[in-house]
Amino acid sequence: MDRREFLATSAGTILSGSLADYSIAQQIHPHAAHAEHSAECLATYATPPMAMSAPREPLAYVPAIYVGTKVNRPDYLATVDTDPDSSTYSQVIHRLPMPNIGDELHHYGWNACSSCHGDPTKSRRYIILPGLNSGRIHVVDVHDPAMPKLHKTIEPEEIVAKTNLSAPHTVHCLATGEIMLSMLGDGEGNGPGGFLLLNDDFEITGHWENDLSGMNYNYDFWYQPRHNVMVSSEWGAPKTTRPGFKLEDVQAGKYGQHLHFWDWNDRKIVQSVDLGEQGLIPLEVRFHHNPDSTHGFVGAALSSVMWHWEKRDDKWQVEKVIEVPSVEVDGWPIPVPGLITDLVLSLDDRWLYFSNWLHGDIRQYDVSDPSHPKLAAQLWLGGLLGKGEKFRDRALVGGPQMLQLSLDGKRLYVTSSLYSSWDNQFYPEIAENGSYMLQIDCDTTNGGLEVNDNFFVDFGKEPGGPARAHEIRFPGGDSTSDIWI
Repeated sequence: MDRREFLATSAGTILSGSLADYSIAQQIHPHAAHAEHSAECLATYATPPMAMSAPREPLAYVPAIYVGTKVNRPDYLATVDTDPDSSTYSQVIHRLPMPNIGDELHHYGWNACSSCHGDPTKSRRYIILPGLNSGRIHVVDVHDPAMPKLHKTIEPEEIVAKTNLSAPHTVHCLATGEIMLSMLGDGEGNGPGGFLLLNDDFEITGHWENDLSGMNYNYDFWYQPRHNVMVSSEWGAPKTTRPGFKLEDVQAGKYGQHLHFWDWNDRKIVQSVDLGEQGLIPLEVRFHHNPDSTHGFVGAALSSVMWHWEKRDDKWQVEKVIEVPSVEVDGWPIPVPGLITDLVLSLDDRWLYFSNWLHGDIRQYDVSDPSHPKLAAQLWLGGLLGKGEKFRDRALVGGPQMLQLSLDGKRLYVTSSLYSSWDNQFYPEIAENGSYMLQIDCDTTNGGLEVNDNFFVDFGKEPGGPARAHEIRFPGGDSTSDIWI
């Protein structure tokens, strides 16, 4: 049996199993110290520099996922204590389970962010938490930041009936008070999907886009009204991505390689850029936080290339600025790509961080000149190349994946799960042992990355069984959820 057959077999056999009734839903944080700071935690900021001067994040939210493991329980939202002066520092202090099994909680966002700053009727109080596989959208109330509560659930049947959309992914609030989600498929899981709008009462109001012409697939997006633009990227149709990764699907053109620039006001694509073979599966898009800037970055996962865009002479220009070479690994039929799966820009737009999930490294680049990034630091955490150092005398399972940067840019948090079916192919140990959450200390003067030995959340030791940890958010906002207009 070759490696690909083995991985496919592992992915299939790991999906079954069940455990006892889930009781951690009733666990309550033993003290309410963090609740005293709810107004401070849920603030918005007029400018990126003001956000950078905000108080340190006391908590982090992380979806913990049981899809694709032997644990037959709902996914849940974990609240992690990130306050080094707290007695429960580096621990999960609250768990909010979802009502159903099989959601695959993934990416999520806020009902309001700094695009709404100055509107007294808007506060960063609700998390919009979709299930990528189920198509369900959960609304979570974090009025008490330490103990989130479920506020509302929008069922997939309602979404399909009203919009014929499925597989909710990226969530961004809009200055209008509406909430916009990228939807990766239609009601049957075919591409290209579209964009869903919710009003401030979390009711479905319809599609955002007026015209889908030119759109092949959907994934991430970022808007910037000062330049009348939205940028979106492409993964693949849910029917393609859910069963797991197959090279044949890439060869058959079932994965994206385009970057789309939309007219924000007219809600239609005005320019698409074919990134070619060096732009296969462009995922996360990050505009500069400075709303006057037209610069931004997108990471092409399979090609392991970082692309930079900017507007020149009224035309959007896209250029390759970083390439991670593939590496020969014993037992693999092809050279192993780095697989750039996540990236984040510091709020001052100086530092770019990205993760190579398969190689196992996190990189820090100085992008003061966005067209000419300079590598400042590299850190190895797990991965397939065998370069990752042990943490507290234990090997890390999987590679670094989701990243989140503190508002001041000094702390980079990382988790290791990508997507359940893909985890089970490339890192089947995650389903057995759970994933991790680490904090990386960042030198924002000269560049540098160092693991904080005092912070480690082992999702393999959760009370309900080993879980997958994914995207990270902070109550006061972070470097990937806030947009300034």
